[in-house]
Amino acid sequence: MTLTTELSTGLVTLLSIPSPDTGTWYLGPFPIRGYAVSIILGIVAAIWIGERRWVARGGQPGEVQDLAVWAVPFGLVGGRIYHVLTDSGRYFGDGDNPWEALYIWRGGLGVWGAIALGAVGVWLGARRKGIRLPPLLDALAPGVLVAQAIGRWGNWFNQELYGRPTDLPWGLEIDPDHWPAGRVFEVGTTFHPTFLYEFAWNLVAFAFVIWADRRFRLGHGRVMALYVMAYTAGRGWIESLRIDSVELADVGGLRFNVWTSIVLFAAAAAYLLLSSRRHPGREESVRTRRARAEADEGEHGAAPDAPDGSEPAP
Repeated sequence: MTLTTELSTGLVTLLSIPSPDTGTWYLGPFPIRGYAVSIILGIVAAIWIGERRWVARGGQPGEVQDLAVWAVPFGLVGGRIYHVLTDSGRYFGDGDNPWEALYIWRGGLGVWGAIALGAVGVWLGARRKGIRLPPLLDALAPGVLVAQAIGRWGNWFNQELYGRPTDLPWGLEIDPDHWPAGRVFEVGTTFHPTFLYEFAWNLVAFAFVIWADRRFRLGHGRVMALYVMAYTAGRGWIESLRIDSVELADVGGLRFNVWTSIVLFAAAAAYLLLSSRRHPGREESVRTRRARAEADEGEHGAAPDAPDGSEPAP
């Protein structure tokens, strides 16, 4: 090996991104897992951002925190179900332990399952409070991008969901124990840090969605649609870099999650256009008609009954 080659190799090694030696630390007998901490911090950030945006849209302080009691458990369950369904071979193959499908702390949350079932939780909580769903989702959507950005660092702690080998100076070091099953690489191989790409993309998408919402006063679910478009535009190309094995990974030459991004981007774009034509501007109220009627009745009081039981005079 020449001196130039040695210097070049040393420079790449120096600039590469190391993976953590461990993703778990112990506070006495209690494990503190980097993956779980990343998810929790992301949820806290999403609630904080969503609360501020919701109050600015006319909601009451504390309502987003109340709705999180519904959304977070639903989202975690949905994310895990999506992951297990799209990667079932890791849990239900020969010699595998099906109970590991419940080991959420080891990683594995499908974002679309989390969003879909999390939205169901939001809807259930909103119904109880008399809140209209479109303005609520518009308030919450940008914060979800920040939550996803922070949550991606959990993949770094677990050394998972990285991209194909690369010689770029920001290549990610991965321990051989975490290489995909059946794949062997040269010692010192570094990989595309797709967690870092998505972290950066989501933060840029967050800034873009916030700008568009302020610039065009988006309403009727269009912020949510723009969130889906912005996220899938990045997720599509980032997903194409990954080398982890996933069930239904190759459909027509593209990974399943790439197809998911394409379909959802098109659906969100169509909704954005149709909604802009049918419902320009923002909603006048974030409350349902029933909730507004009950609020008016409570404020002014019901008309008293006539002494003889007849209808009161108009």
